[in-house]
Amino acid sequence: MRKNTVMLLSVISMAALLAGGCANKEAVKKEEAVVPVVSAPKAEEAKPVEQAKTAEPVKEVQPAQSEVVSASTAQTPVQAPAESMFETIYFDFDKSDLRQDARDVLSKNAEAILKSMPGAKIQIAGHCDERGSAEYNLALGERRAKSAQKYLITLGVKAEDLSVISYGKEKPAVLGDDEAAWAKNRRDEFVVVK
Repeated sequence: MRKNTVMLLSVISMAALLAGGCANKEAVKKEEAVVPVVSAPKAEEAKPVEQAKTAEPVKEVQPAQSEVVSASTAQTPVQAPAESMFETIYFDFDKSDLRQDARDVLSKNAEAILKSMPGAKIQIAGHCDERGSAEYNLALGERRAKSAQKYLITLGVKAEDLSVISYGKEKPAVLGDDEAAWAKNRRDEFVVVK
């Protein structure tokens, strides 16, 4: 009787350990699904590295900077000429409200959309500096993009022609740990998607 009880307890313990181990493995699998999203820009890394084959170790740092710039400009052929038409707007630290200089730029962008590209689909990409958590910066980037979207709508751009996306702190325009770099990363960019 005692042997059966001990045997039953050991079987239950082993089953609990196996079940607990499986749950941890599933959590790791879920985290691994996030990693390819972050590593997706690394697929583009081959392009800047191939261009810099003549460079030695000193220039290996520079492709990362050019990769960030080229990732925003090399999506589709339609975007290259259109992006030069749109100016980027910038925000104060931890703010999503539009400054007067941003409103002036948005007025120019709205004029370009209405005159040169009626019916074009424009994506407003909100960005943040590296300070703060990833979740907080994604939300802040979305608020920034929506501020620009609302203002463009008041200027006559059709709401159905505008979409919003937030990259948070994932795509800095400038690398650096000082206010000058952070100020350039707190921005909204405008991209023609269709």
